[in-house]
This record gives sequence, C-alpha cells and structure tokens, in this order.
Amino acid sequence: MRSVLWRHARSRSRFLVLVILLATSVWILVPFLWAIVNSVKSLEETFRSGAIVPFLQFTPTLDSWRQVLSDNTLLHAILSSIVVSGGATILVLAIGIPAAYSLARFEFPIPSRDITLWFLSQRVLPPAVLLVPFYLMMVYFRLIDTWTGLIISYSTFSLAFGVVIMRDIFRDVSKDVEESAKVEGATAWQIFRLIALPLSVDGIVVTAINVFAFGWNEALFSSAFTSRNAQTLASFILASRGTRDIDFNLAAVNTLIAIGPPVILSFFFQRYLARGLSFGAVKG
Repeated sequence: MRSVLWRHARSRSRFLVLVILLATSVWILVPFLWAIVNSVKSLEETFRSGAIVPFLQFTPTLDSWRQVLSDNTLLHAILSSIVVSGGATILVLAIGIPAAYSLARFEFPIPSRDITLWFLSQRVLPPAVLLVPFYLMMVYFRLIDTWTGLIISYSTFSLAFGVVIMRDIFRDVSKDVEESAKVEGATAWQIFRLIALPLSVDGIVVTAINVFAFGWNEALFSSAFTSRNAQTLASFILASRGTRDIDFNLAAVNTLIAIGPPVILSFFFQRYLARGLSFGAVKG
C-alpha cells in the first residue's frame, strides 16, 4: 500500500517528504552524536573549539566514564529508576488492563465514551498543579523519599494513559471470537484471560514501554519527593550540576546512561511496537 502511494506521488511531494525525514533525522541524531563525542573528551577539550573528530582533532579518553560509573550514588539512582519505573509499569498494567477491557466490552450507567473522555482529561492537567497536594499526601502517609511513594505517584499519572490506549486495543479484538467462546460455555474471566489478553499482547507491550519510559524520564516529582534513598537517575542528573559551571563531559555520560534503557527496550520489542502502534488506527 505504501509503495503504491509512493510510486504514484508527485515528485514535489516525494522531495518534501525526504526533506522532512532528513530534517527529523538530523534533529534526533545530533544530540546523540554530541553526547557520544563529549563523553570521550576531557573537560578542557569540551570547551576547545574544533575538537569534533576523535583521533584527528582530540584524543579520546574514558576518564569521564570511569568517574561517573565509580560513583555509588549514580548506581543507586539507576537502581531506583529501574525499581520505580518497573513497579509503576506493573501496577498500571495490573489495574489498567481490566479497567480498559471493561470499558471496551461492557456498558455502564455512564456511557463508556464519557468515562474514557474523563480518563483522557486527566492527561491535560499540568503535573506542577498536582505537586503540592501530592507532596502533602506523601508527608501524611510517610512516603517521602521512598520507592513506594514514587511508584504510587507515577502510576497515578500513567494510569489514565494506559486505560485510554488499552481500551482501543481491546476494541480492535474481534468480538466474534469472544461470542463463539461464550456459546461454548466460557465465562467472562476465561474470555478475558484466554482470548482477549493473548490477542492484545502487541498493544499491551507498547503501553508498558511508554509507561516505563515516562517513569524513567520523570524528574519533577522525583526531585520534590526524594533526597537520597529513592533518588532516581533523572533527579540525580538535575542535582549533579556543578557550582561553577556544567561539566559537559560528565553530563554527556549521564545523558547516554539515561537514554540507554528506553532505546534498548525499543530495539528488543520493535516487532511489538510496529504492530501495537497500529491498534486503534481505524476505530475512533
């Protein structure tokens, strides 16, 4: 389908598409290249103009990597990010999948569309508006600077996104298969567990990756709710700025470490991403 559209497109349209793709690629790749180059420089070389090409214009060194990876605080921050992001992802899926399936298959006194719209409206609220109320609740329940507090906070923000996305995923699953199973005597729980879930794996994986990425990259609430014990990688990077200036070589290393896990996940689950992102593309 795509090749047919491309072959019949006008030359001007093709040229415009190629320009847009090229500009997008440059916009995405330049920060990666900047981080990679500066991560193998010394601090002095990061400020020297013309030091761009390794081995030709400067001598690469791994001193910045050794300095960063030898910091136990950073290693604990990475562990915190993994635990908090993974815990929030599991909690969102555990609550959001049954809720999304219910909205996709059952009717309520309030129409399913209105309930879904309410979930969607929660994503419109700026996170900063909820910072003070959440902080007061965390203080009251003694969850400040704990993994549990961050997991609950991240799950609260990501749950609405997960329910909306997974509702469309379940709506794309054919009802005929479920009706056939119902005729054979399958219960609603069996239909959900044995039919709906296996047919929706691709979309669920996409939702999980997005929720994990949100938790991994979130810095506002992590900076406000943690100080040491539960500090995540994002808040650690924000707090690691020097008093004199920015150490760009160390910042580049931290950047590569921070963006690594989501990128690696996307490569491993590329097949699921390609299929899962197509869910809900036809139905409204």
